[in-house]
Amino acid sequence: MTPDSVAAAARPVSLTPRVLLLAMLLAVLLLYHATFWTMLEIWSRSQTFAHGFLIVPISIWLAWRQRARLAVLPPQASLTGLLLLAGCGLAWLLANAANVQVVEQYAATAMLPACVWAILGWPAVRLLAFPLAYLFLAVPFGEVFIEPLIDFTASFTVAALQLTGIPVFRDGSNFYLPSGSWSVVEACSGLRYLIASLALGALFAHLNCHSRGRRLAVMAAALVVPIIANGVRAYLIVMLGHLSNMRLAVGIDHLVYGWLFFGLVALVLFWCATRWRERPLAAATATPTVASRPAASIRVLLASLAIAALWPGLAWLHRDEAAAAMPAAPLALAAPPGWQKLEAPPAWRAPVAGHPLQWLASYRQETGKVNLQLSWFARQAPDAELLTHQAQPYGETWSLLQHQKRTIKVGGRGLTVREAMLGHGGERMLVWRFYRQGGVTTANPVLVKLLLARGKLLGTRQDGADLIVSTAYDELAPPPRPQLQAFLQAALPMIEQRLQELPHER
Repeated sequence: MTPDSVAAAARPVSLTPRVLLLAMLLAVLLLYHATFWTMLEIWSRSQTFAHGFLIVPISIWLAWRQRARLAVLPPQASLTGLLLLAGCGLAWLLANAANVQVVEQYAATAMLPACVWAILGWPAVRLLAFPLAYLFLAVPFGEVFIEPLIDFTASFTVAALQLTGIPVFRDGSNFYLPSGSWSVVEACSGLRYLIASLALGALFAHLNCHSRGRRLAVMAAALVVPIIANGVRAYLIVMLGHLSNMRLAVGIDHLVYGWLFFGLVALVLFWCATRWRERPLAAATATPTVASRPAASIRVLLASLAIAALWPGLAWLHRDEAAAAMPAAPLALAAPPGWQKLEAPPAWRAPVAGHPLQWLASYRQETGKVNLQLSWFARQAPDAELLTHQAQPYGETWSLLQHQKRTIKVGGRGLTVREAMLGHGGERMLVWRFYRQGGVTTANPVLVKLLLARGKLLGTRQDGADLIVSTAYDELAPPPRPQLQAFLQAALPMIEQRLQELPHER
């Protein structure tokens, strides 16, 4: 009997489980359509993540290439797959309650391979491992790397300029040359180059390499080369502007040169990678399958449907219909002991999402002036919450120079704050930021989200506050940390008491 005749004989046996799998995958797409729709919206509006439109059809094509081998695999319904599907659903529910969109998207995407595992079994997952894993590249993730990439690009450019003999002064992500000033912004971070290179590198390694070592080498090159190339690109653009007396590479041609350079780097990278190509492996000979039991596959499908439908149902029961509701009571604070409230409000404030109750005030003591920005949310929604991505988290004027976490002593206890040093010309500003979510004071964003999810799912407190204290100082002076610590020592107990007194819904 030939392999083709074996596959043909096996097709009627394996057709039913595969059809059931397709039905289950469609059900997941429908049940979690809102989550998948947010992914599509991001692909359509962001050039960084527009590759998502290609990832999905490529994954489908890669899976289709394995159809003959998949047809002869005996379906093996798996309890492990059902447990994985339940775990993904729980993760989706927690992320939905905590408004963590990227975790929602990863959890919903992970349900697709979990369905394959539950209905067809581990052999099918192993056969389709790459197409299923490649789907995760469609999730729009990576903004967390923007700041490190900006810092690397700025450091690389400044170092290269200094090696060239050009005098340069760096101030955070801004640097100044005799011919003009430059700034490394989000679009110059190289994130879109990195993501595009990773997607292309993974596909190239899968199609052209078979040994694990060569695949890892191609992937490592696809990660490292675009980061270094983006630094070279930024240096060349600055040099072009400097040598042309700021006539070239300062407008739209800046972006054109960048994409041309990236295209050249990608071409060279994958041309070099072709030297590592390996001959295709011989196709494995198909073997007869054992008869499957349609009733077992249907039972697994029904169990998978029940598990997948459970979590959107729970989310619907705990939906927030009045997420933006705010109490009528004003948010007012008395001056802390030993501090005098000034009439003029702070000149600087951090942008926040939505329209929370706010208290903006400046206080003075003998040691100097401290600004307080307190934002309180009775409830939180994706467009009105404590933690959300801001294109300009410190406003249009100030740029971030340095940030870290710092633990200070306040009232005999340790308080962790997120410290940021901002710059604007010769001015500096020291900013401490932390949160109070559901009655817990913390600077840990993950804990804030977990507390929010707990409040929504268990019906406990959901209110949250964003606390920011700041003070300006001269760039030649040391950061006035004792000044902020003295203010929190006097003000934090009364702030926490006032937040506890504010009306909150459950």
